[in-house]
Amino acid sequence: MTDTRRMTLSEIEDLALRALLTAGATEANARPLAVATAATEADGVASHGLAYIPTYAEHLRCGKVDGQASPTVTHTRPGVLLADAGTGFAHAAIDAGFAQLIPLAREQGVAGLFVRESYNCGVLGIHTARLAEAGLVGLGFTNAPASIAPSGGARPVVGTNPFSLATPGEDGLLIDQSASTIAKSEVMKHAREGRPIPEGWALDADGQPTTDPEVGLKGSMAPSGGYKGVGVALLVETMAAALSGALLGKDAAPFSGTAGGPPRTGQCFLAIDPDAGAHGLFAERMGALTAAIRAQAGARLPGDGRRANRARAVAEGVEVSTATLAKIEAIFG
Repeated sequence: MTDTRRMTLSEIEDLALRALLTAGATEANARPLAVATAATEADGVASHGLAYIPTYAEHLRCGKVDGQASPTVTHTRPGVLLADAGTGFAHAAIDAGFAQLIPLAREQGVAGLFVRESYNCGVLGIHTARLAEAGLVGLGFTNAPASIAPSGGARPVVGTNPFSLATPGEDGLLIDQSASTIAKSEVMKHAREGRPIPEGWALDADGQPTTDPEVGLKGSMAPSGGYKGVGVALLVETMAAALSGALLGKDAAPFSGTAGGPPRTGQCFLAIDPDAGAHGLFAERMGALTAAIRAQAGARLPGDGRRANRARAVAEGVEVSTATLAKIEAIFG
């Protein structure tokens, strides 16, 4: 059994912040990522929480991400914003963009934010949930270094490319899923721990199923639903990379390791005022939809698991692996 230590969310945020500052990030770059790290742990997505801090620190020190970057936001059209992350953390650029996106969506009815020259944005649903908390419907897309091969092929061309939908309200939806059967970080986690992966998670270099995570990391991720997952990845690549001017996944340096320089990937967020088109009917329609799901015994809404985890984390804190904490403590020297 893995040894753990219970931590409050504020303790998690503080530890993440101190580690990032020690590794070379400015407060402006470190704070949004530390906040997101605590939120990610609260949601129960440990693979993207504190476990990722040693990688962030390594990438700050080797130059894969610029911890001194200062993102810029340009108003390119009445309802469109373009944020340039300057090869820094996506979180700081998203924060800067959301400060303008949210009021713009309320004024215009719908507004979009494109982010380019950015680094891994972590759990995409953390960001779209912020739009929902502001009373907006949030759609998010983020591309990643290539790890999924096209239908009929074996060489990766597009990334796991998550998309997310978040809707406002106490019973709002939070859909956050990648184009692959499982997030690549989970395969990497199994590789670090020396554990096999379930068949169907990844493919070898010849496009055949494998249970060896190391072989899978050298091959490709299995797309969710076969060709349908490839279609989702291409949709996200269009929204997050082609429209933002970010690097395509096939040209982006990997999020793991120290080689290749900044990934320079991108994100896209669409924020929609729910009353802009439905004229007050949105809440009623969504209420009817969720009620139909709740009426079925055992049925769950997308986001129920994270919502329950978050409530428990606020009340009780989060169990964090002591092995992860030891790796973070090593950052301080």
